[in-house]
Amino acid sequence: MSSFPHTPAPLASSAPSSSPGSVGACVPPPSEADLLAFVRRTAADAALVASLPLDPEGRTWIRLQGPGGSEAWLIGWPPGSGTGWHDHGGSHGAFATATGKLTEQSLAARLPTEGWRMLELTEGVDRERTLSAGRGRSFGPHHVHQVLNASREAHAVSVHAYYPPLPMMRRYSRSGQVLRLELVEWPQEWA
Repeated sequence: MSSFPHTPAPLASSAPSSSPGSVGACVPPPSEADLLAFVRRTAADAALVASLPLDPEGRTWIRLQGPGGSEAWLIGWPPGSGTGWHDHGGSHGAFATATGKLTEQSLAARLPTEGWRMLELTEGVDRERTLSAGRGRSFGPHHVHQVLNASREAHAVSVHAYYPPLPMMRRYSRSGQVLRLELVEWPQEWA
């Protein structure tokens, strides 16, 4: 299953990715704080959020221009939808809920990036947070999580940004404390 299972809407422009006059200037890459500020600001753009077509059966999205060369997405979540367990291929990122409410389940453990297919997780590594409209969070390059719209009747919409742009995503299955690497997805699969 692909991260973004439905045909995306066209590329949209959100906030400018650099300030006027910075063309050709050496701009540092966006930090987690920069990405979090961007997703919060973009999630508050009611016109942009309203432009996202919502599908009752699958997630929809619009690719955005993120700050400093980052990759960004506006994503619609129908009731009961989710991502499954995944990481971001070494990119750091942030996301914020624009409408509705999302639940993030994450692992407070740094996993090895190569050389394994199955790991047994220790007790106490699970974290869960609920992000209602206007709330967001940032994360580092080794973050493993899943995001869910647990509502049975309401769509949620969120904004996500990653830097560097996602080189890949690893997808995992989980049974109890056992995490298994199932699939590696590449950017050409999301275009």
